[in-house]
Amino acid sequence: MSKVINHSLLTDLDIRLFREGKHYKLYEKLGSHVIEVAGQWGTYFAVWAPSAKSVSVIGNFNFWNKQTHYLSARWDSSGIWEGFIPFVGKGELYKYCVEAQDGQLLEKGDPFSLFWEVPPNTSSITWQLEYEWKDEKWLANRQALAGKPQPYSVYEVHIGSWKKVAADKSLSYQEMALEMVDYVQKMGFTHVEFMPVMEHPYFPSWGYQITGYFAPSSRFGTPQDFMALVDAFHQAGVGVILDWVPSHFPEDAHGLGKFDGSCLYEHEDPRLGFHPDWKSLIFNYGRHEVRSFLISNALFWLDKYHIDGLRVDAVASMLYLDYSRNDGEWIPNKYGGNENLEAVSFLKEFNETVYREFPDTVTIAEESTSWTGVSKPTYTGGLGFGQKWMMGWMHDTLNYFNQEPVHRKYHHNEITFSLAYGFSENFMLPLSHDEVVYGKGAIIDRMPGDEWQKFANLRLLYTYMFTHPGTNLLFMGDEIAQRTEWSIERGVEWALTKHPANQGIQTLIQDLNKYYKNTPAIYQKQFSQEGFEWVSHDDGENSMIAYLRKGDSEHKDQLVVCNFTPVVREAFKIGVTKKGKWKEVFNSDAPKYGGSGISNKKTLSAKDTPWHGKSYSLEMTIPPLATIIFEPA
Repeated sequence: MSKVINHSLLTDLDIRLFREGKHYKLYEKLGSHVIEVAGQWGTYFAVWAPSAKSVSVIGNFNFWNKQTHYLSARWDSSGIWEGFIPFVGKGELYKYCVEAQDGQLLEKGDPFSLFWEVPPNTSSITWQLEYEWKDEKWLANRQALAGKPQPYSVYEVHIGSWKKVAADKSLSYQEMALEMVDYVQKMGFTHVEFMPVMEHPYFPSWGYQITGYFAPSSRFGTPQDFMALVDAFHQAGVGVILDWVPSHFPEDAHGLGKFDGSCLYEHEDPRLGFHPDWKSLIFNYGRHEVRSFLISNALFWLDKYHIDGLRVDAVASMLYLDYSRNDGEWIPNKYGGNENLEAVSFLKEFNETVYREFPDTVTIAEESTSWTGVSKPTYTGGLGFGQKWMMGWMHDTLNYFNQEPVHRKYHHNEITFSLAYGFSENFMLPLSHDEVVYGKGAIIDRMPGDEWQKFANLRLLYTYMFTHPGTNLLFMGDEIAQRTEWSIERGVEWALTKHPANQGIQTLIQDLNKYYKNTPAIYQKQFSQEGFEWVSHDDGENSMIAYLRKGDSEHKDQLVVCNFTPVVREAFKIGVTKKGKWKEVFNSDAPKYGGSGISNKKTLSAKDTPWHGKSYSLEMTIPPLATIIFEPA
């Protein structure tokens, strides 16, 4: 049996940076690395377990014997155990046997493992990440566009339930690289966002209870297979965003919890270290080594997998010490407040590091409170995210659309209020997976009226959404008007696309993506007050709104008119800022979308009749339950 050879990939600088919480590429040093030492191939192992009495590597190569391959504790009191084991190559199953101070033997997966067994099995696998990328053109273009306005139309996907091959079988990464990439490209989305792909033991957690932060789930293939999927998206001109979960982690015995017998990654006090909502553990953001682990993990996906952005889950739960807690169940900060100062500091450092190392990527916060400056630079006191989910818009808009049209005049403020704060952050408008679970129903079934009105309302909603300031996100299935709630046990109801009404919604989304990407006035100033101007926001009696979307002077303004009632408006007067002719360029009531076909086929001439505070006005026909868009002819 081969012995463990004393060898290290870690330098004194690595240790100092790790201890200071400033080592952002720990994945190059900790974990398992198949390398050559003194002419002999094998695997170098390094794991952080400062409270352990001993650490050995167990695996199929030594018949899971706890006493044959002990790692050595480093002399520098860093808490890192390391060693090189000859003849252990790629593809070996392994775990760390960690002896706690109380003598308990813990069998732990590798926190930095690149690949894991398919759940419910829980071993790590020695692996290498060599891959020949073919996305140079995409990356060059991404770099050229860094810091410039660009459209984000995001298709959110749960990777295991987008399409089912059988009741208990999902597409593989290789199959997704063919089917999903082709579909997303044809639909015209700019990005796909994957709910967590990192390894997780419990499939119904949707990926949000992670044990393998550095590995794509082996349920669907190898790390290289996932790389090929990202590569295929990039070659098709589609960016890839990953959900990232630094807010909590599960208590599974092989995971990070009580890793060396002590609360290493989590807080010891459950008032700080246990999450009541998800029955999971909370990272100790004040511990430097934990910060290095998390920020290294974020950079790992951007570095090794060419990921274009990270959507950070449950930011609100990180920011507030009393999140989902009653009095007496939380500990105030040193100033007596409920802000988690350590988490705030961590999030700022995370964003600063990502944008310094990968300035052409994006970070997006799922943050549901009124915390100030989530998407503002850290040097102004903000958290430093690139964008923030606009949860208020989502709640108000879905509540408004849930009203019968005859009652909407009493809820008019709900459809206009988002613009009162719409430029306080760089907002993304989300209709995410959270809106089609837990008894909420499908989006289409929250629309009132008969079948025609339900689909008309949905077309109206989507067109309004795409023209509202900000970027946008749509969950899989919503683009075809799926009729049932999302379930990970079923795939998207693709059979619905045989029905004309569902085809109409799918075609609408396809055309909206094309319009959005090709119309600078819609995306160029999507985070700026300069890109928006109300024309009519107070016509609650008719449940009508109208607004201008504006880009730079060389781009044509877009006049958006929304009719939230099933009444056709004839000769309806709308104020405009420019004289001359205006033409209708988009109409959600078009027959190809399943609409009634009422439109303004001829160009309209602006009259010298001031209206809505504008110098000129147009008289137009406005279809029922529809959004129409005009631009100067």
